Amino acid sequence: MEIILKTDIKGVGYKNDLVDVKPGYGRNYLIPQGYAVLATEQNKKVLAENIKQAAHKVEKIKKDAEALAASIGELTLTIEAKAGESGKIFGAVTPLQISDALKSKGFEVDRKKIGFTSEVKVLGTYTAVLDLHKEVEHSITVDVVAAQ
Repeated sequence: MEIILKTDIKGVGYKNDLVDVKPGYGRNYLIPQGYAVLATEQNKKVLAENIKQAAHKVEKIKKDAEALAASIGELTLTIEAKAGESGKIFGAVTPLQISDALKSKGFEVDRKKIGFTSEVKVLGTYTAVLDLHKEVEHSITVDVVAAQ
């Protein structure tokens, strides 16, 4: 089933993308929730016109994302977490904690745009991936240390 996304959907695509999804997922979830519309000829023409009109806005958003990635640079965040004797964390380090740590450093990144290359369940050094734009991803280092 071919649909046009109205918002960014993780694992599916970005806003204004023309994507193929399974019919049940499209009809029963994406379309009723307002996240997508059917890719009819009329909707494709509307999409083309919207993309044409929003081209300069998209370029500005991409430049802002690149500027944010450049300003973050090779930043290393230190996150404190309660841990047991073996170094295993009680719970896990979440994207919300990374977002809050970035906010305290002066960078505004939505928690939904943050992911990890592996689960953070023990103390150590990890890599977090910031999905700033569909063409701009940035990696930062996260040191997880035991809380005192």
